[in-house]
Amino acid sequence: MRILVIEDEERIAASLRRGLTAVGYTVDVAHDGIDGLHMAREHRYAAVLLDLMLPGLSGYQVCARLRAEGNDVPVLMLTAKNGEYDEAEGLDTGADDYLAKPFSYVVLEARLRALVRRGGARLSTVLQAGDLWLDPARRACGRGTDRITLTPKEFAVLHCLLSRPDEVVPALDVIDEVWSADFTGDPNIVHVYISAVRKKIDIPFGRNTIETVRGAGYRVNARA
Repeated sequence: MRILVIEDEERIAASLRRGLTAVGYTVDVAHDGIDGLHMAREHRYAAVLLDLMLPGLSGYQVCARLRAEGNDVPVLMLTAKNGEYDEAEGLDTGADDYLAKPFSYVVLEARLRALVRRGGARLSTVLQAGDLWLDPARRACGRGTDRITLTPKEFAVLHCLLSRPDEVVPALDVIDEVWSADFTGDPNIVHVYISAVRKKIDIPFGRNTIETVRGAGYRVNARA
């Protein structure tokens, strides 16, 4: 799942990116309200972690504009302020939850999981292709009653493909969703992870769920 962090303190933003990436999220970062609002408009995020005190546009303004445009992405507001009026104002502008700094990372991750679970049917729906299933809310995968263990990146790659069944997904689309918008590594990393996922979800079961479309990308055969 892809998360947007809008945080002007680089140390906090870097820490959030490391921690959330380690548990399987793809994380984009913006350091001011203007860039953050643009990114939230341009990409489909599972949730936004939004600092209150931002240059350009405040967290209040970013959240209010998103809601005015009909964007219902779950928003967890982060702030150094810790007063009931500040919390009320954040919630009144459309934020879903509010966390005061300094915060426990364990608590933040739990709040984020709860937001994603509540974030709409698209995020909580179990994805399926034949008897293969992927449950984003529980971060679980399996074939029928057999559970399959995936690494966070393998899970994210499979989620990207299962979200677009019978559609050819270019490798660059997978990179953009799984490795974040500023990835500068070798695009062949997608093939490496596709091969690793196939070894877990297809080969042991004699299936061919993920098909390679030469020169175009990858496609999930929803009937495999």
